[in-house]
Amino acid sequence: MPRAPATRAGTTTGVGKGGRMKPAKAAAAASTTTKTTTTTTTTHVDVEQVRKAVNALATHLVRAANERDAKGLFEDDAETYSVLISLRKAPKEPTSARLIAVPVPHALLDLETAELCLIVKDHQGEGHKEAKKRVAEMAKCGVAKVLGISKLKANYKAHEQKRKLCDSYDMFLADDRVLPILPKLLGKNFFKKKKQPVALDLTKKDWVAQVHRAVSATYLHVSGGTCVNVKVGKSTMDVEDIVENTMAAIDGAVSKIPRRWGNVQSIYMKTPDSVALPIFTAAPE
Repeated sequence: MPRAPATRAGTTTGVGKGGRMKPAKAAAAASTTTKTTTTTTTTHVDVEQVRKAVNALATHLVRAANERDAKGLFEDDAETYSVLISLRKAPKEPTSARLIAVPVPHALLDLETAELCLIVKDHQGEGHKEAKKRVAEMAKCGVAKVLGISKLKANYKAHEQKRKLCDSYDMFLADDRVLPILPKLLGKNFFKKKKQPVALDLTKKDWVAQVHRAVSATYLHVSGGTCVNVKVGKSTMDVEDIVENTMAAIDGAVSKIPRRWGNVQSIYMKTPDSVALPIFTAAPE
């Protein structure tokens, strides 16, 4: 069951046995607007409008979770908050499998608990073994599995095998030298769930720093369409942290879009099963 975002103090009220939030108190926690502690990071989007949207989505998540609980359909996975940026015109640049990092103040994943999968270039298993050795030497790096390209090709051929791999880890990282061949090897499910691997430069020695930077950012993929999707938070996060992430992610994402704000038509916020709530609409050209 997704939790309502907590207050700035970092606590979530109304948590019952087993860490599950009691319905009545959960709704109260979700509907409570937290104290404003940040300033607007963009002059285009009103931070108060963002805060209202986050609180409304939090209330929706709690209501939906309570309805599932009443039906005995328990679900403990955290729900994702996303920003949808609608463009006036689709980018002319060719699409790429490479995700674009957008820094946010609050990481969506916790290295203490997250499980990451690192996909590496190997030659007769040598690169795979070396990568495993390097990862084992990292303290609290979060990399739970090192997967060589040869093993990926041999053990994950069927759609169901690829689906299970996708669902087994919180995030996927990959040696940037193998990134171009991964879309075909991983399948459409990775891209549908926005879990395509983030590129690392494994020719450098700062593996730990690269993993930390990768986990601390959110990502966008500027495709050939007119909609850009960026994850900005999870239902386990504080309301104000999601608000801060949203403001930073909007500025960061727009800076990567051709023509920047001149190409932005509107911006929305949503969770997987909610309606899209408008937070910005550009004036007609």
